[in-house]
Amino acid sequence: MLWTIAVILIILWLAGLVSSYTMGGFIHILLVVAIVVVLLNVIGGRRA
Repeated sequence: MLWTIAVILIILWLAGLVSSYTMGGFIHILLVVAIVVVLLNVIGGRRA
């Protein structure tokens, strides 16, 4: 579930970079959220 959300956020971020239309800092906030989700999943996976 977390990986799916992270992948979707990264795809949206890349789409924002490629397209000429940007929604301000929203795309970059999505990138930060995606990275945090992936890091939490990796850290949590290693503990288990």
